[in-house]
Amino acid sequence: YVRAWPGGIGASKVGGNYAATMKPGAEANRAGYQQILWLFGEDREVTEVGSMNVFFMLEREDGSGRELVTPPLSRGDILPGVTRRSILDLTQEWGEFDAVERSITMPEVRRAAHEGRLVEAFGAGTAAVVTPISCIRFEGEDIEVKATGELTKRLFAHLTGIQYGKIKGPDGWSVKL
Repeated sequence: YVRAWPGGIGASKVGGNYAATMKPGAEANRAGYQQILWLFGEDREVTEVGSMNVFFMLEREDGSGRELVTPPLSRGDILPGVTRRSILDLTQEWGEFDAVERSITMPEVRRAAHEGRLVEAFGAGTAAVVTPISCIRFEGEDIEVKATGELTKRLFAHLTGIQYGKIKGPDGWSVKL
């Protein structure tokens, strides 16, 4: 199945982006999984999870620290979500690790998991805020992911705290009515 194609409507918030996910989502549910991790192309680039943006926290291969990776918007097949942008802005402001937009493939995710470098993974969207990923089925293998990770918990608390006015967010994020 293909959720979106470059040059199509994948980067737009329209019903057609969600309708195409229903049948494969139901098949995943019958197999015991809650969502689909959407891949694109021969390299199996990760695009989205269900109807959410996706993030992976990885230890770098060279041991120089961690990076939070989300796929780039450059192909036009990924929704430029507000929650996605908020996560990138907040984590860059925190300055504790690099938050990057770059292509990430399922073989890279699997390799990182096998090497103990996949710290956590989560989906992000307006309704869900952040949702942990605990298992990814890929080429007949269940790749276990630590859930719910510390960053996922922190982002959920921070984003909902801003939404409910309990935490002051970056300038311009909230308007008092």
